[in-house]
This record gives sequence, structure tokens and C-alpha cells, in this order.
Amino acid sequence: MRIDIDTLDEAQLLDLNRRIVARLKLLHDMKAHVQMMDFRVGEKVSFQPDGHPVLFGIITKYNRKTVTVITETGMQWNVAPAFLRKLKTVDEAPAAGAVARHHPG
Repeated sequence: MRIDIDTLDEAQLLDLNRRIVARLKLLHDMKAHVQMMDFRVGEKVSFQPDGHPVLFGIITKYNRKTVTVITETGMQWNVAPAFLRKLKTVDEAPAAGAVARHHPG
């Protein structure tokens, strides 16, 4: 289906824009949900916030677009599933005494 936007008036263009934005948001939310379902509460994961070393923790909760991860040091982070990596082996576990820093927001 092709829409000739040159024939639409301002009200029609605004309506079309609203519908496009809503559709894109739905597609984004669906993608995030699918990514989130790759992870389970209680699963050990790692992630690396900008400007920080790799952090290790356990998923404790699903949120609308993120999962809550509690790090080894007890810090709570809400992380988009696209940034998480599953820990598969003992070799991927953090070194003893590793320090995590909390990134606000």
C-alpha cells in the first residue's frame, strides 16, 4: 500500500504522523519484550555501563522495558535486555573483590 503524502492536508499529515509514531513504539516495545524473554529471574548476567568496568549480577525483576539486576555489591540497576550477556561458565565470573559503581538513572 502506497500513500501519496503530497495529497494530504495538515490535519491528515498530523494524524498519519501520530499513527506512525504509535506503530514504531509498539514495534520497539515488542522487540524489547522478545529480548527480555531470553532472560529469567535469578539468572546470572553481566553488562557494561558507559565509563564503567563490566558488572556482574542477578536478574531480580522484569520491568516494562528493562530488567532489574542486583550486582555482587548490592547495587540495583535497570538494564535494557540488549545490553545483558548471560554468564555461561565459571571462567566468566568476576574476580574476587571486584568493585561495582552505581550509575544513576
